[in-house]
Amino acid sequence: MTDNNVAPRVAWIDLDDTLWDFKANSRIALAKLYQRYALDRFWPTAEAWIENYQRHNHYLWDLYNRAIISKDYLMQQRFRRPLVEIGSPQATELGNQFDHEYLDLLADCTQLVDGAIDLMKRFSSAGWKIGILSNGFTEVQYRKIRNSGLNPYVDFIVLSDDIGINKPDVRIYRHAEKIAGTTAERCLMIGDNPDTDIAGAIAAGWHAIYFTPSPATDTPCPAASSLFEINPDAILI
Repeated sequence: MTDNNVAPRVAWIDLDDTLWDFKANSRIALAKLYQRYALDRFWPTAEAWIENYQRHNHYLWDLYNRAIISKDYLMQQRFRRPLVEIGSPQATELGNQFDHEYLDLLADCTQLVDGAIDLMKRFSSAGWKIGILSNGFTEVQYRKIRNSGLNPYVDFIVLSDDIGINKPDVRIYRHAEKIAGTTAERCLMIGDNPDTDIAGAIAAGWHAIYFTPSPATDTPCPAASSLFEINPDAILI
């Protein structure tokens, strides 16, 4: 068993929409697909295309995070469904092609959430180790981390896709503790999803900070903060 007196304090941070600006980068990649494939023949504007795709994608990701569907099913369906909806006879073929190209485009996008690098520097200066704990796909998450300049600040990376277990399953948090050589009491989770990041961390006995750029008033989470407000020196673990 790891001794609490020597176990490192580890700030585990979600990647998408906590450090790496998924919403902004996804829109950039989707807009490029819209132009590349002249999707104005199906949707009058890029905005209409993006809204249609996101509706299906959010639904499928909710199922994936709850282990109801597989990664392969999600990837097969998230572009196919919008195309089926507008009556494309090539929905399956185009859907598979779009998914491959979208992930490639996405990995090359580099916009970070405001304050992301500063947050990691502050934790590192305070003597913390830093880990990324994400439900994203292996083939794109490592590229995002590298291309956006996060690599120098990261000590550990744990991806659900690498071990076949998604947040909020407690087992992924136990795996992260083992990778870092620490204990639950010495781990802090920072993330933007109350149902996966925060609920899972609390169930695992971790400390948790709910990050939201616009703090909601109706969330059951115990804390909501901006990245600029998180002070590693004030977290006593």
